[in-house]
Amino acid sequence: MTIIAAATDNLIRAIDTETGEVLWREALPAGGQATPITFEAGGRQHVAIMAGGRHFMETPIGEYVIAWALPEG
Repeated sequence: MTIIAAATDNLIRAIDTETGEVLWREALPAGGQATPITFEAGGRQHVAIMAGGRHFMETPIGEYVIAWALPEG
């Protein structure tokens, strides 16, 4: 699985690396031109990204750190 947000549509996506199928997507409040990270906390895997936007990419500007807990199991 690849997790990426390097586009100007303000979406973060989880993509099946073998098939290219989008497994999950979520809108970000600002541009997500950053590399997401994964980490474990409380026995669960999480994904986090900084969404800050860029004027030259014409994406919304903000100062956000956003994290999601992956489904258990």
